[in-house]
Amino acid sequence: MAGGAYIESGGRQYEGKVTAFVLITCFVAAMGGLLFGYDLGITGGVTSMEPFLVKFFPVVYQQMLDDSSTNQYCKFDNQLLTLFTSSLYLAALIASFFAATTSRLFGRKPSMFLGGLFFLVGALLNGFAVNVEMLIIGRIFLGFGVGYCNQSVPIYLSEMAPTKIRGALNIGFQMMITIGILGANLINYATSKRQNGWRVSLGVGAVPAVLLCVGSLFLEETPNSLIERGQHVKAKTMLQKIRGTNNVDEEYQDLVDASEAASKVENPWKNITRRRYRPQLTFCTFIPFFQQLTGINVIMFYAPVLFTILGFGNDASLMSAVITGGVNVLATLVSVFCVDKFGRRLLFLEGGVQMLVSQIVVGIMIAMKFGLNGEGSFNKEEADILLVFICLYVAAFAWSWGPLGWLVPSEICSLEVRPAGQAINVAVNMFFTFGIAQVFLSLLCHFKFGLFFFFAAWVLVMTIFIAFLLPETKNVPVEEMNYVWKSHWFWNKYMPECEDLVAGAYNNFEAAPQKE
Repeated sequence: MAGGAYIESGGRQYEGKVTAFVLITCFVAAMGGLLFGYDLGITGGVTSMEPFLVKFFPVVYQQMLDDSSTNQYCKFDNQLLTLFTSSLYLAALIASFFAATTSRLFGRKPSMFLGGLFFLVGALLNGFAVNVEMLIIGRIFLGFGVGYCNQSVPIYLSEMAPTKIRGALNIGFQMMITIGILGANLINYATSKRQNGWRVSLGVGAVPAVLLCVGSLFLEETPNSLIERGQHVKAKTMLQKIRGTNNVDEEYQDLVDASEAASKVENPWKNITRRRYRPQLTFCTFIPFFQQLTGINVIMFYAPVLFTILGFGNDASLMSAVITGGVNVLATLVSVFCVDKFGRRLLFLEGGVQMLVSQIVVGIMIAMKFGLNGEGSFNKEEADILLVFICLYVAAFAWSWGPLGWLVPSEICSLEVRPAGQAINVAVNMFFTFGIAQVFLSLLCHFKFGLFFFFAAWVLVMTIFIAFLLPETKNVPVEEMNYVWKSHWFWNKYMPECEDLVAGAYNNFEAAPQKE
């Protein structure tokens, strides 16, 4: 495939099987995604509940009741309201750098436990909040939890999973995110009629936090992390346990070799900026950047608010959010079953095209109905058509940029730069999540229907970026990913011809012919 350097190289195949132990372990770890997903889904619903707005944001509530303004685009434009949503992601950005150090020095387990603990404190503060300050402080604790979980869980899953199903198990993290979003939408719908239903919605976030805290206590540490911290005997025993065989000498030696090479790196943050790690730095930066510019936050953060703005009515808007949440879960299942069979690139490219078409159609429909002055509404048939295209957009994201945005950065970095690479991935993701969450309602007020074309243009750019620069990484052991860069038409010029970098890869791989 021209431009993409599509390589179908299975790499070294280690002995072992997919054990029940590793499946259960990865399932428990992936629950860290529930925290992130629950928050993504709960916030938009809560901020559309009248009792919540009356108590904390009366100015916004009064603005909604102001009959003198019929401009639907600007109904919820309030910076303090958006700060309630976006403050979490700024906190997560900061926490991700501390989480990288925790994960490297103490292991992946402590990072996951701390993530659950922070989220538990934040959920309780929000559930019992009596003023805006308490809400924001709670959001900051939630952000610390998200930062720690998003840093440690994808790495944990990539290191525990057998190579041939690494994609599917890693996408378990995204699957839990989508389940968290759907659960949050259902809870919002159930509590929307209660006077203090928002307290239930925010406080229930403590449930997945407790599950993660308790679950992480029973998890085993990854062999990579144990070797990295000098616990070699325990690491080999753990590798035998998760592979279901005693014959793990070959894989174990590769892990030891990778760890010894990584130990020579004094500063992983400085190291990842070196020329030989340019592809890892590029994708750990641009994939999370592009993920947020797909416009998915328009749906996930503010789905009930957005549907209310578009004239669905409060109950209908919450139910529409439940529908899109259900589509999100089902479409993520598609990715679970396809990612290791068809590869990362195909899902990225198909998802990009589908998102582009869907966003253009939604933008045109809103432009025709609301125009520039924001006056108008959809009838039932038009609203149903709009919902269908929004669901098509959500489905495309859910089997492409959603899960792959976490999978690819977590699997492409060699051990010596893996914590730094994942921290950059989380930090960039959270920074732009914060930015878009903070300015979205203002952008909608000023860009109007053009906002959907703005995001569609970015989807076009990121699809071209993937088509030309991302090689296929399915079935490639994480310890031998350098071979992929060496074989790529663009990235090979950044890879030194030194023996320690590529000799092992060439010995361990049997390259298949490239497809044109």
